Amino acid sequence: MKKISIGSLITLVYGLLVFYFGFNTYSWIQSWAKQINPWLFGLGWFCLAFGFLIGRMSHSLRFFSVLGFYWFIVMQYGLILLPLTTIIYLIWPTEQTIFIVGSTVLVIFLVILTAGSYFAFSPVVHRKVIHVNKDSGSLRELKIVLASDFHLGLLSNKKHLQRFVNLANEEKPDVVLLAGDLVDDDPIWFVNDGMSEVMRQLSSTYGVYGVLGNHEYYGGKIPLLIEEMKVSGVQMLLDETICVENSFYVTGREDLTNRNRKSLESLKPEKDLLPWFVMDHTPTDLKTPADLGVDLHVSGHTHRGQMWPNHLITRRLFELDYGYKLKESMHAFVSSGFGFWGPPIRLGSRSELWSITIVFGQKIEGN
Repeated sequence: MKKISIGSLITLVYGLLVFYFGFNTYSWIQSWAKQINPWLFGLGWFCLAFGFLIGRMSHSLRFFSVLGFYWFIVMQYGLILLPLTTIIYLIWPTEQTIFIVGSTVLVIFLVILTAGSYFAFSPVVHRKVIHVNKDSGSLRELKIVLASDFHLGLLSNKKHLQRFVNLANEEKPDVVLLAGDLVDDDPIWFVNDGMSEVMRQLSSTYGVYGVLGNHEYYGGKIPLLIEEMKVSGVQMLLDETICVENSFYVTGREDLTNRNRKSLESLKPEKDLLPWFVMDHTPTDLKTPADLGVDLHVSGHTHRGQMWPNHLITRRLFELDYGYKLKESMHAFVSSGFGFWGPPIRLGSRSELWSITIVFGQKIEGN
């Protein structure tokens, strides 16, 4: 009963927001287009506001899914901008005010969409050199490419994946680590669009390894995803630790969404003389891996908020919500992701991959 009450309250609040946004938009359109049909506008507004839910009913309704993704931009920045427009109108209640303020809001949204699309579809490479004080056999250096949160699907598509492959291959990596949320819930678009042929182009010395993120669980088609990744040349690590070339260990954890996932302690290598790398999609706990002697811990999930000012929230939720941190002797990285969830925009964050060069052996002071 309590869940029903909370659900009803959320539905009511959302419905009121949709009406409030729609009323403001309709009033602005009326200020320059007197003959607009209110029923036609209402139908279009409904499809926009509920497109995300409509699109989830069937793959054939993908158009509504795309509408729904762009609606998230309206919700995000409408909550900031529209109350301001209401205040301005209450101070100067004229039709000219409605036109000027509404037109200004439209320009702001166009700037947001343009800048956000650029930051989403023009990824950057961050490079970092770290030192691990362990012997890795004959290896003196190891270059790792790290990326996460591709959300491959309708908008983060085959072309965007090709951007990643091109940038990753330019780094000439020894290892590629894909830290979860490879697809956007359902891997059907990855399969239908033939994205595996692009992923197979990834080049590395010792392999490409991936883990599951929360969205793979949401999609409920993990076996299909694992099979597609295998075809794509990506070895998925599901709560397991492997030794690569007798030189280093790689552990891939199930996402926190799986409440039955194994503890990291149970995945710790028996012989801990070699470097130990861990992939865990959600960076909820950095203390445990640091205490267990992990040398490199990589995650994603946070998107660094993806759209400003959401980074203020992720910063409070996670010890490290983005970037690099040395915790005891453990090097921790959290990527903001190469793709995006929902709307294809980024503000306050940018699509990225990390190129991490690991130098093994004792660090010489001053170098």
